[in-house]
Amino acid sequence: MGRGFWIAGTDTNAGKTVITAYFMRCFQEQGKNTVPYKPVQTGLVTDESGSWYPDTAFYRKFSLTDLKVDHINTYSFKTPASPHYAAALEQAEIRKDVILKQMTTLQSVYDVVICEGAGGLYVPLNAEQEYCLIDLIEESQLPVVLVARTTLGTINHTLLSLDVLRSRGILTAGIVFNRFTCTEMETDNIKTIHRLTGLPYLIFPELGDVSEIKSLILGNHTFLRQLIGS
Repeated sequence: MGRGFWIAGTDTNAGKTVITAYFMRCFQEQGKNTVPYKPVQTGLVTDESGSWYPDTAFYRKFSLTDLKVDHINTYSFKTPASPHYAAALEQAEIRKDVILKQMTTLQSVYDVVICEGAGGLYVPLNAEQEYCLIDLIEESQLPVVLVARTTLGTINHTLLSLDVLRSRGILTAGIVFNRFTCTEMETDNIKTIHRLTGLPYLIFPELGDVSEIKSLILGNHTFLRQLIGS
């Protein structure tokens, strides 16, 4: 079986997709057969060139290998909203058993499976059943890499997210601080979170162009190597 882990965020727009794609490329460059997997995505984009979902389109654009469409996503909904609401608008239901089965299948095929969450940890996947992303992560029994902002408010959001992961017995392998612009406040935010948690971390810079992930080198990713056993 291949190794898998989650990329989860402290909130919507924390930058999970960019981080997922970056790690995907890192492992692919090491010769690892790697797949990014977005169980649920919302927000269909349409223009004169066609229609696409930004998250999985981003994976395919920056992958070093061809990605199979049915391997990188299970549920897609047109409305850019919380998954439970976007699904309800299309009279659909997000089933956890379907997602968990797909994750197991992917782990039998790939060396590394990077699962990207939707929104924050408590985004509902099925409101009627009171089933949220954190519940899916817990049932998957896979560790988490938490993506956090560096700006004002990140200490509270990050510590709350880590606290709920800890309370569920979910391993947090490390933190990625995203969109760092080198201000003193951001630096202190990162130092404070590290001092309070002791978790390993990576600092991901603010990118002028997302294509910069092709050449970005952040270090040896010790905690990620431990995740995949290399």
